[in-house]
Amino acid sequence: MAAFTPGVRALFEGKNFGHLATIMPDGSPQVSVVWVDVEGDNILVNTAEGRIKPRNVRRDPRVAISIYNQDVPYQSAAIQGEVVEVRSEGALENIHKLAKKYMGLDEYPNLQPGEQRLLFVIRPDQVFGMGTDE
Repeated sequence: MAAFTPGVRALFEGKNFGHLATIMPDGSPQVSVVWVDVEGDNILVNTAEGRIKPRNVRRDPRVAISIYNQDVPYQSAAIQGEVVEVRSEGALENIHKLAKKYMGLDEYPNLQPGEQRLLFVIRPDQVFGMGTDE
């Protein structure tokens, strides 16, 4: 497991969008813009069952995430890691927390009836920061 510098951690704790790359069955990359969170030394990504991301990480847990500071785009980080857990526990609470962070709302407004939220717990194996060291 690779450690975050304080500057890289700040990127993930801030109101910055991540770009999550997963691997398709044919080996090609699939990238999605995602809201991000941190839990200890891991990155959290919230998604929903039935989407391509869960299918991809269940088959191949290797992922990459890039992120940059929305206010200072030259501060960025790239993470290579592995989804070590896909869980539903706490995912609904987390999407509401992320709605507060990104939208200023107490509840996520786009939940669909019957939607099953999921959390990816991503262990960073390599962390590359640019302009993030304090």
